[in-house]
Amino acid sequence: MSMAVSALQIEVRGQVQGVGFRPFVYNLAQRFGVIGSVANGPKGVTIFAQADKAQLDQFVAQLTSEQPSMSEIESLDVSSIAIEPGLTQFKIIQSEQGELDLSVTPDAAVCQDCLSELFDPNNRRYLYPFINCTHCGPRYSLITALPYDRPNTTMAKFRLCHRCDSEYTDPVDRRFHAQPTACGECGPQLSFYSEDGQQFQCNDPVAQTIELIQQGKIVAIKGVGGFHLACDARNPQAIRRLRERKHRDEKPLAVMAANPQSLKPYVELTDQRVQRLKAMDAPVCLVPKREKPALDSKEPLPEELAPDQAWLGVMLPHSPLHYLLFHKDAGSPEGIQWLAEKQDLLLVMTSANRSGNPQVIDNAEALIQLQGIADGYLMHDRDIHTRCDDSVVSMIAEQGGELVRRGRGLSPQYIKLPFAADAQLPSVLAVGAYFKNTVCLTKGNRAYVSQYIGDLDNPECCRQLNHTVEQLSAMLDIKPELVVADLHSEFYSTGFAQRFSQASKIPMLQVQHHHAHIAAVVAEHGIKEPVIGLALDGLGLGDDGMLWGGELFKVHQGDYQRLSSLNPIPLPGGDSAAKEPWRVASGVLFQLDRAEQIENRFGDQKAAPIISQLLQKNINTPMTSSAGRVFDAAAALLGLKEINAYEAQAAMALESAAYRYLKSHPWPNESLLIDTKQSPLNLEPLFARLLDCEDQGYGAALFHQQLITALSRWVADNAVKEGINKAVLAGGCFLNQLLLQGITEQLEAQDLQVVTARKLPCNDGSISLGQAQIALERANLARQNKNKNDNDKNNERETLCV
Repeated sequence: MSMAVSALQIEVRGQVQGVGFRPFVYNLAQRFGVIGSVANGPKGVTIFAQADKAQLDQFVAQLTSEQPSMSEIESLDVSSIAIEPGLTQFKIIQSEQGELDLSVTPDAAVCQDCLSELFDPNNRRYLYPFINCTHCGPRYSLITALPYDRPNTTMAKFRLCHRCDSEYTDPVDRRFHAQPTACGECGPQLSFYSEDGQQFQCNDPVAQTIELIQQGKIVAIKGVGGFHLACDARNPQAIRRLRERKHRDEKPLAVMAANPQSLKPYVELTDQRVQRLKAMDAPVCLVPKREKPALDSKEPLPEELAPDQAWLGVMLPHSPLHYLLFHKDAGSPEGIQWLAEKQDLLLVMTSANRSGNPQVIDNAEALIQLQGIADGYLMHDRDIHTRCDDSVVSMIAEQGGELVRRGRGLSPQYIKLPFAADAQLPSVLAVGAYFKNTVCLTKGNRAYVSQYIGDLDNPECCRQLNHTVEQLSAMLDIKPELVVADLHSEFYSTGFAQRFSQASKIPMLQVQHHHAHIAAVVAEHGIKEPVIGLALDGLGLGDDGMLWGGELFKVHQGDYQRLSSLNPIPLPGGDSAAKEPWRVASGVLFQLDRAEQIENRFGDQKAAPIISQLLQKNINTPMTSSAGRVFDAAAALLGLKEINAYEAQAAMALESAAYRYLKSHPWPNESLLIDTKQSPLNLEPLFARLLDCEDQGYGAALFHQQLITALSRWVADNAVKEGINKAVLAGGCFLNQLLLQGITEQLEAQDLQVVTARKLPCNDGSISLGQAQIALERANLARQNKNKNDNDKNNERETLCV
């Protein structure tokens, strides 16, 4: 053996299992004449590489520059190791056992190579609905345990046929160790059930589904992370029927199209929006509607899809089965050319559940839960182990990309926390908020945030929280040493944390809701210095027992200081005010000494005559600094929305009205009405001005202009006072793209660095991460202080000895 030969051990950590990383390494080794081995291990992927130094240098360089599309390398540690005489080849070896410290790979949309095979009549997987390879297909939804091998997935029951097995075991094949791989001979199969729950004998379940949809019927379709309810998105009667049956009167519905060309007549698609739609996570993207549909469109899409909204949720197919539906409707053409052509079929695709319940994932459950909603069921026998709703991304702004919901394709990717890998931190379970619940588990300096679970005012979502904690901790082999919850004692998640703490005999910590909002962004961006945090959302319990929601904080090392807040406004009727914006507007009129206007403005509301009395006598009228209620009040005062049929409907109507106005008008240019030196920040002059606005669009735009300017000055002034140059914007109100963009631009113009949520939603879906971050910051600080004290004592002893 030449003396120039050397050997390296390479430890690769990150999202490197189940993504074709080992065959990629194998083929790279063949290319550069490297011998050795690659294996999945408890820490990620381990490579032993032996060759001339020049070959090894090239090999290591290409590992990162050519990595598979689904992989994400977090770290690549290279160390010299003794050469092994007698080696002649490079091998892929079996997974090592040991303590698990792995990332879990999310589900990925079907890749172009698989699509080409799917529509190739000469390919043995022609029209097979479950085609996948190492570059695409289901992952997280199928995994039952780690490491990610076929026996640890719901595909374990499907024994590979000879041809599939030869691909699965061939290192140069695209399906080498593609755990869900199968074909029509050995894999899952489709079936169709009629509305009465009986299996319908037909040769082509896809054709049966399309036939029903063309008749205006509703079909439950089993997807990757759960069932969808689908109907013709061009058919107003079908949409109304779906809304009636699902009790979803006004909440927007998502539309799936075969390709971007089919969407272009109806929504404003830029290159960035198309790129986001076509990404591997294939999310629902919120995209502005065209004011007038393009000339080549059949007709405008029904307003029933997204009433009062200036944008529409759109998505592309992410599974082979979805593509087969569009293919069948297109007349079953050969090849893939049709995929680049505009298609007529547009499908409503909404989570299959009864309103408020989690998405249905089980076949038998679907036949029970969806009875009376679905007119038919397109099912298959590949079990879904983990429920994953579609991810939702806002692409309303030109840059866009803010997450609204983190689900299929994104969960449960870990977030690397701003602590040293060897910091000896406890493993934490954080159980999140009441709305948009997620849970977070930590191990070392990694945080695993679950998929979207739902709102905990629903018993099924509460059960789902229990199940997710059990499932995720077992899969990741994490035994929590500390559990963290919200301050609010009546949240189901807080009660769960108390029970978990007692049963597991571990401590429990409760943290303030808006502190957690800011801490989630701190965690995501690895921030270690103090920040100014602006938290704007619906409601969260404050340390003083009041309802907070428009807060200005200084945040650092697990602690916070409340610098200021929005001036509290009354909520006549308490909780019901969150669902009835006219009540909040009535409270504002009362504060403005215009209580006599309540009945004039809101006379259609039955409770209007008694609201003034509630306010005057201060009966069931809590005060809140909530920014969410500020948006509600403004929407009701402008006559845009008096009752919320779903959460944040009034705020979205207000943003839509402003967005539409600004399409053809400049921003209002009125002097600032709000005194930003006051604390708390008093918005009464702005509300008074809105009462004089006859044009709703102008009023909505004026509201945004005034609020953006006032909040920006408020943050900037306090940042200067505190000597801080980094501002964190968090909370559900920042899903409003006008607000987010406006404040960001104005703060950056004043040389402040603005940081916002990117990998998680800015809403309550990120609370669990923030809770975990606060707990770990405190634990880390306590450990550092202990070490310092121990060192000080040792130094004292040494001094005494001398």
